[in-house]
Amino acid sequence: MDMISLIGLISAVILLIYLTMRGINIIIAAIICSVFVAITGGLSLEEALMDNYMTGFTNYFASWFLVFLLGAIFGKIMQETKSAESIAQWIKRTIGEKQAVLAIVAAAAIMTYGGISMFVVGFAIYPIAVSLFRAANLPHRFIPSALVFGSISFTMTSPGSPEIQNIIPTKFFNTTPTAGGWIGVVIGLLIMITGSFWLHLLVKRAVQQGESFSPPYVLPNRAETETSAGLAEDPKPLGKVKADELPHIIISIIPLFLVIAILNILSQFMNTITALLIAMLVGIFVACITMQRFLRSFWDSLAIGTQNALVAIANTCGVVGFGSVAAQVSTFDQLVNGLVDLPGPPLLGLALGVTIICALTGSASGGLGIALPVLAPIYLNQGLDPGAMHRVAALGSGGLDSMPHNGYVVTTVRTICRETHKRAYKPILYLSVILPTIAMLLAVILYTIF
Repeated sequence: MDMISLIGLISAVILLIYLTMRGINIIIAAIICSVFVAITGGLSLEEALMDNYMTGFTNYFASWFLVFLLGAIFGKIMQETKSAESIAQWIKRTIGEKQAVLAIVAAAAIMTYGGISMFVVGFAIYPIAVSLFRAANLPHRFIPSALVFGSISFTMTSPGSPEIQNIIPTKFFNTTPTAGGWIGVVIGLLIMITGSFWLHLLVKRAVQQGESFSPPYVLPNRAETETSAGLAEDPKPLGKVKADELPHIIISIIPLFLVIAILNILSQFMNTITALLIAMLVGIFVACITMQRFLRSFWDSLAIGTQNALVAIANTCGVVGFGSVAAQVSTFDQLVNGLVDLPGPPLLGLALGVTIICALTGSASGGLGIALPVLAPIYLNQGLDPGAMHRVAALGSGGLDSMPHNGYVVTTVRTICRETHKRAYKPILYLSVILPTIAMLLAVILYTIF
């Protein structure tokens, strides 16, 4: 193996993590790291950037832009109508302040499994989390882990989920969103139950050691919040919200239910991506009709949703472009071949290949976009069950992707919660990296046995 190329690839990933955590734009950071990989890997710099990088960038954009667009618009509509807040408040009233951690996890899980963008979910739930954690005097530093765990650790990788991490594998394995059968359901439930219990124990232990609410900043007043770039909502106590200020919980839930139901029904008869687009359009239409009086400006919501989609997909495309350059160096092929030839069940190589590439890029969807075009044909030719490969690939994308430089982790910790990695990242590591990775390996064993 070319040691210079290997050292260059590893150094580029470390540099990408460092630059991202320093707040450097991910696209700029990805281009810088692509240049570094090209130089150390002996590639033509012109070909690496103008061909490899841009081909990876534009191909991902062309394949997934409409999914990002409708997902972002749907999320913005659900946020503007305050249906996301209605769901969170209903869960708070149902579960109670004493179970503040579980309430936040449940609210995030319901909304993301219903197709709302995880970024929208974070901004919508954070003010409610502040009220619950403050009332229960629980450490503020656990709010990011509750949001991250509820948003991505099991909802985006479980059967039937409309999240893109569960949709991308359908393109490469010719499967449906429910692929993976009962093993996929069991693994999703295992992550949800074990993670919730683990997070509860972590918070309980911190309280026993004398920790209290104490955020690392002064909570803003209403005027400060409205001018802040970091917070989308005022973290006011939940009790001050009047019932007629929010849509009814049933009306709020209906669009989410329709997205899940339509996606999983239509995907049995047509292309999954087309089914998802139809489901999102129906969800947007129903949300606008049923909650029209809460929607201040339909066209403004579309415009903001479109801007959000462009930013989100461009950031992911930047990472995919970096991965496309990395895939051209000889070391990358040698690493892939090493994974394919690993002793043990064939699914293990697929699982590790996906999760390692997602770790390199710090993106679940970006990692899948890089890994599956390379790995899927190899394992399909081995005659493995497409449903098992789909679920293992999805689970693999949800483990090591949540490294400190992951875009959603950075946004949740720093922008939404205004915490620091030093205070808040350790429980995220436990719940969104270690636990899903163990679950992925368990899935490989179960699919191999059954």
